[in-house]
Amino acid sequence: MIKLVYGPKGAGKTKQLIDAANTEAQNAKGLSVFITDTKRYMYDLAREIRFIDVKDWVIAGEESLCGFVKGVAACNSDHEFIYIDGIARIAGKELKDLAGIFYMLEKISNDNGIVITITCSCAKEDLPDFVAKYA
Repeated sequence: MIKLVYGPKGAGKTKQLIDAANTEAQNAKGLSVFITDTKRYMYDLAREIRFIDVKDWVIAGEESLCGFVKGVAACNSDHEFIYIDGIARIAGKELKDLAGIFYMLEKISNDNGIVITITCSCAKEDLPDFVAKYA
């Protein structure tokens, strides 16, 4: 399952994502991973959640991010939640150009039973069709 947290820049999407991650971690039976491109929120997450700053791994671009998420999912079969804060920012593309990664993330999610929650800086009415189905 893919979940989407959307809204304009500065609307509190990251806080919503962190709150969801912390709440879900309390009852999670599997592992939780939070992927972002800044260390700013590292200490806001429960310690049970694995925090990954993609800048530490030189992740740049859609293909690189997609491969990285696949690697995270593949490294342990116990993943239950993956959170990606700012997918377009990390991929270095506009949201409308990310159909490929959303397709792959949906496949990863469905094939492995992982709930993937993603933040997108976009108003609901401006979401591309391939993203709007998750809103």
